[in-house]
Amino acid sequence: MDAPIQWQKSSFSGAEGPNCVELARHGDALLIRESDEPELIVSVGRAGLAAFLAGVKAGEFDHFVS
Repeated sequence: MDAPIQWQKSSFSGAEGPNCVELARHGDALLIRESDEPELIVSVGRAGLAAFLAGVKAGEFDHFVS
């Protein structure tokens, strides 16, 4: 039987609400979910997550939230 997945919340998540991004490691995959929809999980490799985070830091996705 697999061990339960240990989710880690972002330190930028506010204490007043449950909406936050959570990450976990499962084998070679990194799992990402939002705490308000925990059944919806995205699986990504390290390189894919690194590329996504670099894009976020560079502002490549800002048009989705403005």
